[in-house]
Amino acid sequence: MDNLLGLLRIRVKRGINLAVRDVRSSDPYAVVKMGKQKLKTHVIRKDVNPVWNEDLTLSISDPNLPIKLTVYDHDTFSKDDKMGDAEFDVKAFVEAMRMDLHGLPAGTVVSRVQPSRQNCLAEESCIRWTDGMVAQDICLRLRNVECGEVELSLHWIDLPGSKGL
Repeated sequence: MDNLLGLLRIRVKRGINLAVRDVRSSDPYAVVKMGKQKLKTHVIRKDVNPVWNEDLTLSISDPNLPIKLTVYDHDTFSKDDKMGDAEFDVKAFVEAMRMDLHGLPAGTVVSRVQPSRQNCLAEESCIRWTDGMVAQDICLRLRNVECGEVELSLHWIDLPGSKGL
């Protein structure tokens, strides 16, 4: 892990209008993957608008690698059903981290990422300078499914001894 730049804390906030995979509802959880790393949230029972508010932390050594989020419906007796997936990248976020932002008023929007065919954004995503750190709120529209969005926020954690940005 010589190339470790730092840690990315992804707060998986909530799912909105997720697909129904059981009779009337779903038991959703989210899985975040980047390279060989794989993390997941806890399962929220019978809720297609789950609030996870859970922090998952990835080690970032290559900011060009996309991060994949997949939502599953937890089933006790059968394989968990997929409830859509989305991909996002942290290039814009890492670029914002490299800027000199000290002295900016809190809440300043440093950069904006527009939804496009190349990304899964449901709406414009703002990268902000808040409380002395860079944060990005993301709302992802899930693919390969009839409906559903997931809200995330990103924060960077510098590690002592890592290469840093």
